[in-house]
Amino acid sequence: MLKLTVVIVSYNVADILRDCLESVTASAAASADWLAVDVVVVDNASADNSAEMIGTEFPYARLIASDTNLGFTGGNNLALHSLGFTDPTESPIPNLQSPDFVLLLNPDTLVEKDALGRMAAFLHDNPRAGAVGAHLSYGDGSFQHAAFRFPGLVQVALDLLPLADVPGSRRFLPGLLNSEWNGRYPRRLWQGTDAFSVDFVLGAALMVRGAAIRQVGMLDDGYFMYCEEMDWCLRLGEAGWSVYALPTARITHLEAQSSRQVRWETFERLWRSRFRFYHKQRVHYSKSFLFFLRLLVRSALFWRRQVARRRFAQGEQTGAALERELAAYTAIWRL
Repeated sequence: MLKLTVVIVSYNVADILRDCLESVTASAAASADWLAVDVVVVDNASADNSAEMIGTEFPYARLIASDTNLGFTGGNNLALHSLGFTDPTESPIPNLQSPDFVLLLNPDTLVEKDALGRMAAFLHDNPRAGAVGAHLSYGDGSFQHAAFRFPGLVQVALDLLPLADVPGSRRFLPGLLNSEWNGRYPRRLWQGTDAFSVDFVLGAALMVRGAAIRQVGMLDDGYFMYCEEMDWCLRLGEAGWSVYALPTARITHLEAQSSRQVRWETFERLWRSRFRFYHKQRVHYSKSFLFFLRLLVRSALFWRRQVARRRFAQGEQTGAALERELAAYTAIWRL
């Protein structure tokens, strides 16, 4: 029997986590004849009784309660290490047999009944597939892009520049944001039934082969959150593994239920992680790319500052909100 471990890192989302665990339980039962599913929940020092809820309502789930907020990366690595995984330079942990597959799953997700089995079966049937992602939908049922190409300057511009303020942008911006220019894969691929190769998939629902983790190591602890799955998938590709998206494995993603609690701190962390990714992957991003990246980011931040001040002048946000936003821009400018 194949073994899958679902790893969920949670922070102050007890009610949503409960729904997630219930969906995982139902999905695991659908493939119980050939797939043994374990669950590990890492609680990042939540203050909403998440740990107590897990112990009371889901005794089969193994709880790792952290005294501090380790972030997405640190929490997942703590779980991976407990499963017997290490980085290639470290000695294997004795007497620990790591699972065949590991699914990194956000707590703000709802797994459809056959999704776990479909993803695990795909990895089993495709020996060179190192990782696979699911078809994600928002809470209202609308489509969410769940796989992307590695980002270039156009994607940075579309993500950071306040293009919605450009006159007439409503006519062209939606199509541009959902195009290959912005690193998206065509919707027709997601509407099909065949898996397709991608650069990387979102860490909200990322299943990785145990053998691939043993070869390339765990997530890079230098990322508190954001870009860690992009870095991981790139390392998988460099090691000869392929990364896929599987449209028939469906998961609802309520999105950003933890990170939205600290909006501008999250925004700063996002760009700190992105700069780390670009600088780390010098084989893929040249010095000239980094020069134009900084120029583009600083130009965008200057523009966003003006937009924020205009919103404040028009009474659309408070002085305290403006101060927090500008402080985040200043921190990113200095990176």
